[in-house]
Amino acid sequence: NNVLHWSGGTWLKKIFQRGSVAVLGAPFSKGQKRRGVEHGPKAIRDAGLIDRLSALDYSVHDFGDLNFHHLEKDEPYMDVKFPRTVGGANKMLSGAVSRAVGAGHTLVMLGGDHSLAIGSVGGHAQQCPDLCLIWVDAHADINTPMTSPSGNLHGQPVAFMLKELQDKMPAIPGFTWTKPFLSSRDLVYIGLRDVDPGEHHILKNLGIQYFTMRDIDRLGIQRVMEVTLDHLLSRKQRPIHLSFDIDAFDPSLAPATGTPVNGGLTYREGIYITEEIHNTGLLSAMDLVEVNPVLGANREAVEATASLAVDVIASSLGQTREGAHAAIDEIPSVKDDTEQLCL
Repeated sequence: NNVLHWSGGTWLKKIFQRGSVAVLGAPFSKGQKRRGVEHGPKAIRDAGLIDRLSALDYSVHDFGDLNFHHLEKDEPYMDVKFPRTVGGANKMLSGAVSRAVGAGHTLVMLGGDHSLAIGSVGGHAQQCPDLCLIWVDAHADINTPMTSPSGNLHGQPVAFMLKELQDKMPAIPGFTWTKPFLSSRDLVYIGLRDVDPGEHHILKNLGIQYFTMRDIDRLGIQRVMEVTLDHLLSRKQRPIHLSFDIDAFDPSLAPATGTPVNGGLTYREGIYITEEIHNTGLLSAMDLVEVNPVLGANREAVEATASLAVDVIASSLGQTREGAHAAIDEIPSVKDDTEQLCL
């Protein structure tokens, strides 16, 4: 398919070839306090993910769910909760992601909570060290253990990734295997509306490009995506990692999630983000996290949230609003049925 992408202030044509997609479930919840998010991968699959991706002409490889080890005794460290369990899960995920990307698949990681991005983006970076990261979320998730109000690791994953925060991160048990791999200029946030004081200081101090919901209101989502892709891709074309928290959407659209914040993305804004990322032809891996079926008020709320997750993933991989189907070469001609005419 011919697609257009934004680079250096101009739109360029790129040939995008359908390939293979690896789907990997990460049923994990210890990065935060609410049970149920470990059932997110099943809910997203049950909403028809595999069939939807197969209909987009991909070769889909569902690698199933990782089986994480939960330690019976995992004492907090500097108020960081379940550090060894979260660290071990991310180490396992990192290896699985690295292998899938290294085998040539476009990876889709189904969470689980957002602490899993440490392993997902880290494993991707093992294969693609020049990657850039688009983080779509109501929250910045860039607290350090010293700035985190809660100690929950799903609010800290980006801090583990950034080279500029290396001297601000203590040696947390369970994380000796990882080291920072991302520069602050290689990250863009979209959809922020609940940022902690420490996070705000980090965003400003490091000069990270971010767009709050106010920025989206002011600029419009088209301009936000133009600036995002120009910021990340104008220097060179490189792989994109999309980390998408379902709570980026307004809670009216995605109610079954752990930390909903009013005033989020509309359906059209969220899908436009993913369409534009797909149109670069550079998406290499993505996360879809924080779908929590236990927190839906009823079955309809859970199904709406999981269905939205499927739409986000499918749109990231080429489903379009003008038609998501296999191409046809021509309109079939009308055939004369002479036998029928003779009756």
